[in-house]
Amino acid sequence: MTSQGTGEPVVWLHGFTQTRYSAPEFLASLSHCNRVLTLDLPGHGEAAGVRADLVTTARLIAEAVEEEQFSLAGYSFGGRVALHLALDVPHRIRRLVLVSATRGLADPLERAARVSRDEALADHIEAVGTEIFLDEWLAQPLFAGAAELDRERRSRNAEGLAASLRLAGTGTQEFLGPRLGELTMPVLTLAGRRDEKFLAEARAISAGVLEGRVEIIEGAGHALHLEQPAESVELVSQFLSE
Repeated sequence: MTSQGTGEPVVWLHGFTQTRYSAPEFLASLSHCNRVLTLDLPGHGEAAGVRADLVTTARLIAEAVEEEQFSLAGYSFGGRVALHLALDVPHRIRRLVLVSATRGLADPLERAARVSRDEALADHIEAVGTEIFLDEWLAQPLFAGAAELDRERRSRNAEGLAASLRLAGTGTQEFLGPRLGELTMPVLTLAGRRDEKFLAEARAISAGVLEGRVEIIEGAGHALHLEQPAESVELVSQFLSE
């Protein structure tokens, strides 16, 4: 667990292929008003050898965080983990921030198809290695505008990334839409204007919780905290201070 800054604690959960050291500009700015706690998720960084599904990952994080109450924020894969953690221990989460996150897939057939695609992608990562895979991964339209941002802080363990996809990919996730009403803490969802799929998810999550708010980052796609760190931090910091 890495800590920077002072103030009320907020746990930050990184995205797929990232590490606890990713998004340094965003996290450094966030630490001006909060004590920011970061850790490597299973399959990533120093936790590359850890194997865990989403439910187990949430439990591991709950055990790792010493503070009884804290705010929680997660990006993409980390946002899906954050949703599981908030549903598992809602009494410990003061405020929840979800950046480019999803409830999962409602259609069982779509989930099964996603599991198959992620299994094939996991095999591909192990076959070509992380440098070639990162070239391919960051070349997706999803990351247009952020392809080279923060690349040097990505996880480089092929087996760990492959395991993360197989155990905690979107297809493995229970559709959490029906459970959103269990979240009693204030929830902020963030999405980039160019990221239409996750913008719709942000609005759906906000509508499903008891106290939700949506913020849209103009001029950004999926990795909005990398593309527009100053605006993203301003919105998150304001929300956490309320």
